[in-house]
Amino acid sequence: MFISLSSLILLPIWINMAQIQQGGPDEKEKTTALKDLLSRIDLDELMKKDEPPLDFPDTLEGFEYAFNEKGQLRHIKTGEPFVFNYREDLHRWNQKRYEALGEIITKYVYELLEKDCNLKKISIPEGYGVIVLNPNENYIEVEKPKIHVQSSSDSSDEPAEKRERKDKVSKETKKRRDFYEKYRNPQREKEMMQLYIRENGSPEEHAIYVWDHFIAQSAAENVFFVAHSYGGLAFVELMIQREADVKSKVTAVALTDSVHNVWHQEAGKTIREWMRENCCNWVSSSEPLDTSVESMLPDCPRVSAGTDRHELTSWKSFPSIFKFFTEASEAKTSSLKPALTRRSHRIKHEEL
Repeated sequence: MFISLSSLILLPIWINMAQIQQGGPDEKEKTTALKDLLSRIDLDELMKKDEPPLDFPDTLEGFEYAFNEKGQLRHIKTGEPFVFNYREDLHRWNQKRYEALGEIITKYVYELLEKDCNLKKISIPEGYGVIVLNPNENYIEVEKPKIHVQSSSDSSDEPAEKRERKDKVSKETKKRRDFYEKYRNPQREKEMMQLYIRENGSPEEHAIYVWDHFIAQSAAENVFFVAHSYGGLAFVELMIQREADVKSKVTAVALTDSVHNVWHQEAGKTIREWMRENCCNWVSSSEPLDTSVESMLPDCPRVSAGTDRHELTSWKSFPSIFKFFTEASEAKTSSLKPALTRRSHRIKHEEL
C-alpha cells in the first residue's frame, strides 16, 4: 500500500499545532513559525507526484481491451474482465479511467445499434421518436469562461492602509479556496461548467419528455418497458406524472435491479396496485432465474435475474422478460375477446 508524502507531512504538523494550541500566549511565536513553514510547502505539487496524469486513450485498443465473440469486454493480453482498481489507493484516478473507457464503449454500442440493428440515432428535442432512451445524458460540459474582477480604484474614499489590508485578506481567501479545489481535484486544469439539455436535465425529465413527444403520440397500442437500475425510478416518476396515459398504453413493465422506492417517491395506491399486476422486477440474486425473491415494498413481484452482478441482470433475464411480455400481451388480447364475442352474438340474435 502506498502512502502519499503529503499525509506523512501533514499528520505530525497537525499534532504539533494541537499541542501548541494547548500552551499559553508564549507559544504564539512557535505557531507563527509553523504557519510560515506550512506556507512554504507546495502540497499541490506533492499530490501531483502521487497521482498519474488524467491522460487516457481514446480507443478500446489504447486501453488494451476488446469485445470477444460473446460480446464480453476482455483485456487483450490477459483475457481478464475489466478491473476498476487498476492503481491501488487512487480511487479518483481509477474512477476517471473508468469514465473515459465508458465513453468509448458508449460510442461502440451506438455503432452496433446503428449497423447491426438498423436503428437511427436522433438527437432530441429536434427530431423523431426513439425506442432506446438515454436518460444518463442530461448535460454537456464546456469550459467555464474566466471572469476578471477589477480591484477597487485608488480614488476610493477608504484609507490606503485599510484598502491594502482588505486586498490582502481577499487574496488569502482566494488562495485557500484555490488550494481546497486543487486538493479535491489536483489534476483539474480547466474550470468546467455543465449546460443542461433543455427539458432533459435529469433521467426523470428525459423519460417524461420522450413519453410526451414520442410514445404517447405513437400509434402503438401495446407498449413495453425494460427499465434497468435508476431507470426503474424514472419509470415510477413517469407513472406519478402521467398515470392515466401510462395505464392506457403500457401493457407490461420489466424492471431489472431497479432502485425505485414507491414510499420515497410517494406513489399512490392505484399506482402500486397497477404495478403489482403489470410489473416484475428481476433483481440480482444467486438464486436460479425466476426464483421468487422476498420484497419489503408493496409494489411489484421480485424474482431472481439468475446473477448476483447488477450490470448483468438485464442480459441474464431477457428470455424471461420476453416471455413475460408475450404472456401479458396474450392476456390483454384474451380479456377483450369475451366482450367482443358477446357483442357479436347479441347483434346476430337481434337480427334474427
